[in-house]
Amino acid sequence: MQLDTIKQLYSTYKESGLFNRYITNNHIKPLLEILSNKINIETLGQSVKGENIFAFKIGDGDKRILMWSQMHGNESTTTKAIFDLTNTLLSDQSKTKHILEACTLYIIPILNPDGAEAYTRINANEVDLNRDAQNLTQPESLVLKSAFENFKPHFCYNLHGQRTIFSAGKANKSAVVSFLSPAQDEACSLTPNRKVAMEIISVMNAALQQIIPDQVGVYDDAFNLNCVGDTFQSKNIPTILFEAGHFPGDYEREKTRELIYMSYLTSLDYIANNDITGEKYQSYLEIPENEKLFLDVILRNVKVENSDDGEVVDIGIMFQERLIDKKIVFIPRIEKIENLSNFYAHKTIQANGLKVLGENGNALKVGDENDFVVVNNEKIPIISK
Repeated sequence: MQLDTIKQLYSTYKESGLFNRYITNNHIKPLLEILSNKINIETLGQSVKGENIFAFKIGDGDKRILMWSQMHGNESTTTKAIFDLTNTLLSDQSKTKHILEACTLYIIPILNPDGAEAYTRINANEVDLNRDAQNLTQPESLVLKSAFENFKPHFCYNLHGQRTIFSAGKANKSAVVSFLSPAQDEACSLTPNRKVAMEIISVMNAALQQIIPDQVGVYDDAFNLNCVGDTFQSKNIPTILFEAGHFPGDYEREKTRELIYMSYLTSLDYIANNDITGEKYQSYLEIPENEKLFLDVILRNVKVENSDDGEVVDIGIMFQERLIDKKIVFIPRIEKIENLSNFYAHKTIQANGLKVLGENGNALKVGDENDFVVVNNEKIPIISK
């Protein structure tokens, strides 16, 4: 499927009812109600706090694909893209008809509704569901296990979001989208089903490189059977980790949403049209591994307080995402005061050897939260408006 076609489909079928970072059951329930006129909406179980965990199927093909999003409640970009995809596939659009004929998608849009409501990675029992694949201590984990066993997928899509800290390799390029074909043993062997997942990722990467060159990464494949992806891969089901990352300036993750949508359609089109053997996996190995080399803001060449010899340091700032009045607010917090020449920034402020003070004229220290800094009596905003 051509990228121009996918872009046109996205523009036409993007779900306008979902936007920004805060996506909960309350946001998707009206959409599921509308979708119930075309497909059956299931309730697979309840969360710790009794919230329903919904699922639905699209298509009637022989190739079964299980997709779940918001296992981590504060990772919502892939959920938005799921509804964009669903609108597209249910539109009777001739360009995607072959996917529904070849594939059946089983989609859990929000696996962790309590975490989504609280905007936290963990569930209401403060458990990371992506470390509960073996112990299965949580109701949400049991819901996913049951869906996996009952649906018997041929492919699994494990849908997540990643922080702004990641670079695609060691270059000054943020990892906008990342993938992983998880390991299924301690040796990280290139097993047949891992190669199948790698081949599909390679196809998505080739498409994305046309839009975000050098900004696709892969994660370290160190084996951890407590992780859901590793567990499902160990059951010989090709499993793909999707990570929606940071496109420059896109803190609401709307551009990334489109790129994830493109990844969905590119991969599903490939699965629908091919019997994938894993033989074309090699280009996956050329995708750079993610590094933690980015800060949201770096103040460069800041004069050290009480220094008379011109000593300078850098000040690294990360944005803290906080839920305030049902909205996500970004709070700049100082994380590092040191030489940060080995780090990159999504925004750089040059102090040129001058002192940098807080909003109240105070010296800056790690842990401070400031919307503005003062350089040479000029008030400079940390977050660009």
